[in-house]
Amino acid sequence: MGLRIPRPELHNLMLKVLFTTVSRSLISLAGVVLTSISAVLFLSLFAIEEFGTGHHGAYTGIIAFIVIPSIFVLGLVLIPIGIALLRRSDRKRLAKGEPAPLAPVIDFNIPRTRFIVAVVAVLSVVNVVIIATGTYKGVETMESTEFCGGACHSVMSPELTTYNRSPHSRVRCTQCHIGPGANWFVKSKLSGSWQLVSVALDLYPRPIPTPVENLRPARETCEQCHLPTRFVGDKLKVITRHAEDEANTPKKTVLMMKVGGVREGGARGVHWHVDPANTVRYRGDKKRLYVSEIELSLGDGGTRSFKNEAGPPTDGGVMVMNEEWRTMDCVDCHNRPTHVYQRPTDELDLALTTGALDMSLPFIRREGLRVLKTPYATWDLAQAGMKKDLGEFYAKNNPDLDPKKVELAADALFTIYKRNVFPTMNITWGTYPSFRDHFDDSGCYRCHVSDMKTSEGKKLSQKCDLCHVTLAEEEEDPEILQMLSGE
Repeated sequence: MGLRIPRPELHNLMLKVLFTTVSRSLISLAGVVLTSISAVLFLSLFAIEEFGTGHHGAYTGIIAFIVIPSIFVLGLVLIPIGIALLRRSDRKRLAKGEPAPLAPVIDFNIPRTRFIVAVVAVLSVVNVVIIATGTYKGVETMESTEFCGGACHSVMSPELTTYNRSPHSRVRCTQCHIGPGANWFVKSKLSGSWQLVSVALDLYPRPIPTPVENLRPARETCEQCHLPTRFVGDKLKVITRHAEDEANTPKKTVLMMKVGGVREGGARGVHWHVDPANTVRYRGDKKRLYVSEIELSLGDGGTRSFKNEAGPPTDGGVMVMNEEWRTMDCVDCHNRPTHVYQRPTDELDLALTTGALDMSLPFIRREGLRVLKTPYATWDLAQAGMKKDLGEFYAKNNPDLDPKKVELAADALFTIYKRNVFPTMNITWGTYPSFRDHFDDSGCYRCHVSDMKTSEGKKLSQKCDLCHVTLAEEEEDPEILQMLSGE
């Protein structure tokens, strides 16, 4: 006849054996400690994040919703692992005839046992809620701009700086770099894993090479907001430049841009290139600065082919061509829709127009450009060098000028420099050109050049009025603007 243990004693024995089992395993005990501490930290930080005030940086989100939940899950996993390893050790001891602790006995006939099991079930639900909340908030954190731009500060500082000045500064990074759907989300996180290793081990290139490889097609990202089938029509554009004379004379160019879009009878204007009815393919170098061949498949069924007779570019005698054909989309012209690195001339003209740079300073447009183009190893050297260089120029040529005005101008120039030049990443003027126009013999002129011809010798059109009509060019007081303003 077996030994019968009264139920109260059995219950106490069960609890004793259960807690003894956990406490005997250092692995399980460590799991309990990790889980308990991380749960308290997570709930505290979650409350601060949800109900607190003020801005919390990228690292706060990483710690609260990625690191701590990971530790929490690790603790939960360690508890059964420790118990399993302990039981394995006990079985070996029993096989050798050595005494081993009893296994816990769960008897649901005992009310207190049912109560404890219910408490464990409730705590398990709490664990699931914590894990689910941590997962959701972790994904939310990883999709935030603070995470993308702030977590890897040394690498992404240039991109975050230009992003904050861009037309898309209110659009989250992931909306353009990942887009909707789980497929690309998973791909981006797998890619991000290697990027994390690169940053940790200092393996990343300086500057970051462009264009970005394996980027999601623009039709699946840009066109979530910008519809190619929408007809925009014509838009007036006024460009203000300043001469490099003593008065920094402002001159205006007025263009009627044929932005166009799709309308009855086919697409017109600049956006003809992305008309869904047409397909434009091209082949060029890896940086897309040079185009060697173009194929047009028109909506009416016709096709045209062009080849650049100038020949492919070389680097040290080696061709740098990308043999793959690419279908043209938004980013082939708007290659920097967000991370825009401006030209020094554009920045100077904008600063003079808005008053950020004092236009009354003689030759400040000319001297400002010279100072901005001077190479510096660090930002600190740039700031000191600009003040010294500009101060010496005006002390020599305009000794009666207020030194305070010169110092403010140097500060304005350094602000421009700091927004576009990043010595630690080897980013300087022209490192990342924009293809949206044709001021630097790029952009439009990659395709629309005199050497781009069909096999019959017909050139690809270079007519300016295909994209815009010039209403005034480099005029101090254009008549068209007087008419439009009612003067």
